[in-house]
Amino acid sequence: MQNFIQEVLLNMPKDWLKLTTHRLDIYNEKLAKSEFLKQFEDLFISKNSEAIALAELPTAYDYIRLGHPLSCVLEWVVAKTHKIAAEQIISFDSKLMPILAILRKNALENKKTRILYTDHLPETFDTDTLKKVYQYNFELKQVKQGEKVTNFDGSTIFIQEKEAISDFKITPNIDFFINTNSTLGSIVLVHKNENYIAKIQHVRRRETIAMTPENCLLALQSYATNTTIAIRKKDTSIHKKSVLESIQKVTETNLAPLVASSGLSMQYAIMMGLVAAAIENYPTKDIKFIVPPNCYGGTNDQARRVAAAIKNVAVVDLPVDGNNDMVQSLEKVLTKVAAQDAIPYIIAEIPTNPRVEVPNLEALKNTLAKKRTTKTGDTAVAPVFILDQTFCPNVHFLGKNAILSNVKAISYASGSKFPSGGKCTAGYCVVNEEAADLLEKIEKHLLLCENEATPLQSEILAAQLPAMNQRIYDAYVNTRAFVNYINEVLPSAKINFVSEELAAQGFTPSVFSLDLPTKGNSAEEKETYKRALNLKLINLMISKIPNESKFCVSYGQLKGCYWTIPATSTQGTTKEGDKDYIVRTSLSANLDLELHKKVFLEFVESM
Repeated sequence: MQNFIQEVLLNMPKDWLKLTTHRLDIYNEKLAKSEFLKQFEDLFISKNSEAIALAELPTAYDYIRLGHPLSCVLEWVVAKTHKIAAEQIISFDSKLMPILAILRKNALENKKTRILYTDHLPETFDTDTLKKVYQYNFELKQVKQGEKVTNFDGSTIFIQEKEAISDFKITPNIDFFINTNSTLGSIVLVHKNENYIAKIQHVRRRETIAMTPENCLLALQSYATNTTIAIRKKDTSIHKKSVLESIQKVTETNLAPLVASSGLSMQYAIMMGLVAAAIENYPTKDIKFIVPPNCYGGTNDQARRVAAAIKNVAVVDLPVDGNNDMVQSLEKVLTKVAAQDAIPYIIAEIPTNPRVEVPNLEALKNTLAKKRTTKTGDTAVAPVFILDQTFCPNVHFLGKNAILSNVKAISYASGSKFPSGGKCTAGYCVVNEEAADLLEKIEKHLLLCENEATPLQSEILAAQLPAMNQRIYDAYVNTRAFVNYINEVLPSAKINFVSEELAAQGFTPSVFSLDLPTKGNSAEEKETYKRALNLKLINLMISKIPNESKFCVSYGQLKGCYWTIPATSTQGTTKEGDKDYIVRTSLSANLDLELHKKVFLEFVESM
């Protein structure tokens, strides 16, 4: 197996190391990891490690944050070595998040947890915060190497810092073995407790990221060659300084930005930081996270997961798209939350996803700044506006004299989109002067979870951020031209995109959604026809332009064109009635626009 892995690492596709988002046309979400590994194991059995065979393997996960080919191979290797199923091995970039994943499930089930360790716990392990803010219950015990572990009424976790991160010694009375490595992250081995696997995986999906491809590669090289892990020490201070300066320049903010391993890692730190602030300042009040029900699925799901795990936290729906106006909806919700004397935290995307709508910003500012009272006439707690600015990170919301400069506001963006051009997953956040007191809280939880950006992510952002605004504008020019062309050749389609007036104000996304014309004798027939038409269009584009058009969930990439259906990708965990079965398309600054027009016309003529 070591020889086979050596050959695989020599012949693997470059995409295994470089891509952040993968093809949906060769991906079955219900078989994430398993379908890839089944075919990978077939190659192992037939001793086939040829480049062409590896390139033909199905997508392991649609998005690198959740997992990727190299994390799957590493987990397979560890599982094979210890004669268990690959599903029982899960790798993390963070050393703390696998512990939190187990604690979360046990907290929800009111089950005890015992954490054993030999030398020391991860540096950021903060017992008081984990018990008070996260509301996790556990006991800690230091043990000697080889000490017999007694039985325990609950779950037992054994955590150990190891150079050989893939080497486990399975012993009785331990349910979860977690090997950590100061550079690579961690690997958890689930011992018999198979009902925990999906829950641990879900934490990796929503609140953190998998061990990165470059670190999985190092671990696999170490395994395959029986050598110690070769870590190249890098001075990252220059890259970090460059990244922070670029973010401040783009956002026109003065306070130091925070940079996380992904957009959702950043959002999790924001949410937990705000929960901590509420517990400290208003210990008796309820917390309401106000979230659009059809926004990006990760945001929606994570908000509900935080609410499920923490007492006095709940999610309130904020309808924002289609026939619903964000400002009017917000006015109703904030009035209701104020009457309840609760703490309002609003998470919203501008432009919205996937309808690409921008609210009246002056009205939004006034609604957020409005003084409200409780039922008893006391002054209500002012809201905090948490803005997902991933679609348009170039727009100034928080800087001096900007539209949201005088209300408590936080802005964050996914780095896998425009900031890195699709080269890494790192995300960032900034706060305005009004929300300066929240920055320390957010940073504390980012560090506690060990969800900061990795050195390589900082290096990539340092290279890509300076040219981001120009890429955004160039991609918008292509997108506007394509939207105009679709309007010309298929006027019966409904296109959701920013107006020329909004673009003049700086809202220049490269994403639009397409509601194709349909037919049928009933609403059900019309919906079925349209869904088939969506796939027909996407399959035509990716088959006719395979080098540029891809069935992927991303945008803001350096080249190409990306197609997806939000209901079956980015809205995967959204309630069915709130899903959008439309086509979402994004164009980059670098693609053959005329060829895309030509193929789209071919689709129109075939309707």
